Amino acid sequence: MNFFKIKTTWSNAELIILKLCIASAYILVGAYFHSFVGNYYIPLIVLFSVTVIWSVYLWVSKMRSDNKS
Repeated sequence: MNFFKIKTTWSNAELIILKLCIASAYILVGAYFHSFVGNYYIPLIVLFSVTVIWSVYLWVSKMRSDNKS
């Protein structure tokens, strides 16, 4: 499995997107169990979806650029 041995470097700006993705997933889990956060369920799903797509795109583009060089 060479997939887990690939190393990439991330800038601070790119890590912000990844951290937002992880944080929104954490809040979604919390929203499932508490009605207080449940009012913000739809915006959190949108935030999670956008950050997941963005994070995966950044990761794949970094892997492709590292493999070419």
